[in-house]
Formats: sequence, structure tokens, C-alpha cells
Amino acid sequence: MKLRFPMAVLCASMALTPAASRAASTEEINARVHESLEQLYKESPAAKDLSAKARGTLVFPKVIKGGVGVGAGYGEGALMVDGRPAGYYNVASASVGFQLGVQEESVVLMFMDEAALKRFETSHGWKAGVDGSVAVAKFGAGESIDTETAQKPIVGWVYGNKGLMYDLSLEGAKITRLHK
Repeated sequence: MKLRFPMAVLCASMALTPAASRAASTEEINARVHESLEQLYKESPAAKDLSAKARGTLVFPKVIKGGVGVGAGYGEGALMVDGRPAGYYNVASASVGFQLGVQEESVVLMFMDEAALKRFETSHGWKAGVDGSVAVAKFGAGESIDTETAQKPIVGWVYGNKGLMYDLSLEGAKITRLHK
């Protein structure tokens, strides 16, 4: 039997409020981006050091994931270049497999070289792991980023998890530019 309404089931399971499901304004996104970066830098001074070397930083302050067998996730954010928004994006993902629950997390991708940033900016729907390999940084208080990770063209963080869900990755995520 084919299910023809997985998104309706997902939205119900994620308990999206009208405020959470509507598109955020650029002002709301900018405020959330700055708060999210402050949190990341507080949790990992190494991330702050690395950001000073990045050509661009893509920040999704609030990515909501949920699922029961079939899952999906969505969030909106901004690409920061030289400390200013250079574009607004959404991240969307879908997956099938063992998963249960709902969670909210923040995702940051730092483009460490100009070529990686340009490939991202000129894409028409960028996919983590397909259009660019992302080294996911693991960190804790006082830890530093290992040399191998720091030399990758794209370094990512997934942090600030709220909720309970078994699934922590960037795989299968498609990032698309928003026209705001």
C-alpha cells in the first residue's frame, strides 16, 4: 500500500505552529543567524577562530527535523560574507529508515576557500555530500578543530539539539536560494 500523504503526517507529527511554518522575514533570519553564531562561538572558541579564515559562512539557526519511519527537515538561514548577508537559503531534507521523534538544531557551514564558496553560490540547489563534501566538526568546551578538518574546503557544525530524535547528519540535505 502506498502512502500518498507523508508530508501531512510529518507536519502533524512535527506539530508545526503557524509561526514556525511560515517563511521568516530577512530581519528575523538575520537576528537568528547572529544569535546562532554567538552560541556556536561560546560553545567552541575554535569555531570562532576558524570563521575568521572562512570565505563565507552559511547559517541555519533553526532546522526542524521530524519523522516516524519517513522523515523530513526544514530550516531557513543566510550566507554571511564579510559579516553581511549575501543571500538567503533554505535547507530541506527527506529520509526513510529508522527514525522517530522531533528535534530542532542549528547548522553552520563554513566555506574555507573561494572555489567552494563560488560553487555553492552558482548552484541551483546544492546538496551536501554531492555538490560539496562537508567535514562535520566535533567539538566541546575548550577543544580545538583537528588539522585535517580545518583544511577541508567546507567545515560544518550541527549543534544546539533540542528534542529527541535519532538522526544527526547533513546527508541528503538540499540547500536552495530564497528570493527575499
